[in-house]
Amino acid sequence: MRLTTLLAGAALAVSVALSSGADAKNILRWASQGDALTLDPMSQNEAPTNAMNLEIMEPLTKKNKDLKTEPALAVSWEMVEPTVWRFKLREGVRFHEGQPFTADDVLFSIERAQAKTSGFREQVDKIREVRKVDDYTVDLVTEQPNPILPDQLVTIMMMSRSWAEEHGVVEPQDFSHKEETYAVRHANGTGPFKLKLREPDIRTILVKNEDWWGLEQWAHNVDEIVYTPIANQATRVAALLSGELDFLLDPPVQDIGRIRNAPGIDVQQVNQIRTIFFGLDQGVAELRSSNIKGKNPFADKRVRQALYQAIDIDAIHQKVMRGASVPAGIITAPGVHGHTAELDERLPHDPEAAKLLLAEAGYPDGFEVKLDCPNDRYVNDEAICQAVVGMLSRIGVKVNLDAQSKSLHFPKIQNRTSDFYMFGWGVPTLDSHFVFDFLYASDGTWNAVGYANPKVDGLIAAIETQPDLELRDRMIAETWQIVKDEIAYLPLHHQVITWAVRENLELPIIANDSPQFRYARFK
Repeated sequence: MRLTTLLAGAALAVSVALSSGADAKNILRWASQGDALTLDPMSQNEAPTNAMNLEIMEPLTKKNKDLKTEPALAVSWEMVEPTVWRFKLREGVRFHEGQPFTADDVLFSIERAQAKTSGFREQVDKIREVRKVDDYTVDLVTEQPNPILPDQLVTIMMMSRSWAEEHGVVEPQDFSHKEETYAVRHANGTGPFKLKLREPDIRTILVKNEDWWGLEQWAHNVDEIVYTPIANQATRVAALLSGELDFLLDPPVQDIGRIRNAPGIDVQQVNQIRTIFFGLDQGVAELRSSNIKGKNPFADKRVRQALYQAIDIDAIHQKVMRGASVPAGIITAPGVHGHTAELDERLPHDPEAAKLLLAEAGYPDGFEVKLDCPNDRYVNDEAICQAVVGMLSRIGVKVNLDAQSKSLHFPKIQNRTSDFYMFGWGVPTLDSHFVFDFLYASDGTWNAVGYANPKVDGLIAAIETQPDLELRDRMIAETWQIVKDEIAYLPLHHQVITWAVRENLELPIIANDSPQFRYARFK
């Protein structure tokens, strides 16, 4: 009785949220399992958060539906000196609250993205100076030549300096310490949609920006967007099948066949530019959650390899993911510059070899550790973690699973309080340097495993500034080989994503799993 009442209440809440804004002409109603973490565009470098914010705010350069870099708030760019990129800005653009967009906002936004609390600082930390040439021309001066800078800017969104100063949000929100600021629930961008309502974890409503500079080129006919996060898989599917949703970003893999056979729904599928993996903190003297005291089992490569080879990735691919995954050997997917099929080969699944490795490392009886896992971020994330818990138990490693919402999970990684965790990494620049800089550099923002190799640090710095592309490619391959051999992380698979869209809505699937509603059209 109580369960039935709770489910009915949840369904009613979803229905009310989805039906909001019924007076609009074309309302696009969509859902996925988790919400954007914040509306502060420089706080959290997380794909669903970026996807939401990029509907409201815009960078200088952006990725189109084919993931090619194209003009956004900059109409052109060129390298005028080896260490100077000049960007010509789009004229006549205004923020949603009326402020004109000028070079001053570019200076402010890039400086803000370089702040300590920014999740994007690796992408802009080599910019030594942002120089205003005139109101619609800026020079980005780098420490050394940087051939990939325009691609590094595709998620650096422009904010109004005057708006930020007025509302006390000159610095990005410190998400890892749960800071609340005006920018968390309010936004003032230049993008195709304006923020109408933000209720975190309940609903977000955007409305068409009738003054958007891109309307002539991308003549979408969406008047309003209502986004509703729905954690329960069955409820998400029911909302789609009943017609309450126009678009479901993440239909559960076990329901794809049923959805495909439902009338009036188009199912699209593509390999995503995202890799799922486990991090193991090898840099601390003693793990926080382990029964081993005085030393760290993960500091021994043999232990990391043992866990790797204990994971039956084929079983996860077939039983947990229902075939919707591609086993991975490195943390970058096909389509990213530097990926090769040879590098992507995995170590063989071999539990007996894993047991021998543990014994050689001094853990013949295994050990105990906690695994932190999100339950509302990646495709079947908690189910994958549950499967791995069972696989590791067969080699004597007792894993205590702690599955939580991503809003609680990610701060553990950022604050480096997790011994063993699931994570996923997308590559908006489509270049391996983005992976290296965040995950493998000894001071990388998301390097929560304590991996540190001076040679790798030197290669990462050189890759960013190397104008000889053939030499640069050799450096990328060398870096991948080193970090792969050292088993800095445990790669699992590259995600395969599925979108379910009602047939009366045109919405192209994009390999970064981030919908761009400027391409949407109701038929």
